[in-house]
Amino acid sequence: MVKYLVIGFLSASACVSPTVAQRQPAPVQGFKVIATFPHDPAAFTQGLLVADGEFYESTGLNGESSLRRVEISTGKVLQQVKVDDEYFAEGLALVGDELLQLTWQHQRGLVYDRKTFALKRTFAYRGEGWGIAYDAAGGLVMSDGSDTLTFLDPKTLAAVRTLRVQDAGRPVPQLNELEWIEGEIWANVWTTDRVARISPVTGDVKAWVDLSTLWPRAERQPPADVLNGIAYDRASRRIFVTGKKWPRVYQIAVQ
Repeated sequence: MVKYLVIGFLSASACVSPTVAQRQPAPVQGFKVIATFPHDPAAFTQGLLVADGEFYESTGLNGESSLRRVEISTGKVLQQVKVDDEYFAEGLALVGDELLQLTWQHQRGLVYDRKTFALKRTFAYRGEGWGIAYDAAGGLVMSDGSDTLTFLDPKTLAAVRTLRVQDAGRPVPQLNELEWIEGEIWANVWTTDRVARISPVTGDVKAWVDLSTLWPRAERQPPADVLNGIAYDRASRRIFVTGKKWPRVYQIAVQ
């Protein structure tokens, strides 16, 4: 039996790996402001979340760090506890009836009773603490200023896995304040006015939200600092953003 060898020729485009060919930068989305609310301009916002129609906020800087419960409509601080001066407080998450607050360089997290703000215990982690967020379906996730997110066991607070974040194959470093929004991890990227929408499965940035025109840098007067603070009200599906020592919190819709 004669066997015939058939040789085919592929076009150059067909020879390119589909993975490589599809690695286009994530799309950039705009926004519109739905509402604006007062915010304490002395609050160096490091963590922000919504629970039962109120903000819970972690503020930073040594000697100025605090944990707060805030009325959304007025910006009034309803409850507050000062963090020890040795700590520079960072991200904040609500897990059950406990508030978890990170500290920047001490590798120590603070666990508070949500109702009384009494400090119940501390927990350890490796590296720096930047942002932290919790979702019953997605889990407890924290950032350390790098391109890597670390997932923690919500009961033991031990690290269980890591996830590198990238856009079109390029690492996205300086991940800061985090929030779970509809199955995605949203992250402030320090020194920028962009928010990354991250897949918790692959670590890929699915889209960027460009907030550079929200409060243009040219209009900010010291001591106002960078954009930082994302909160999602699951009950009303409202998204809030603010910055460090900003006088306003903005409710936005992504376009």
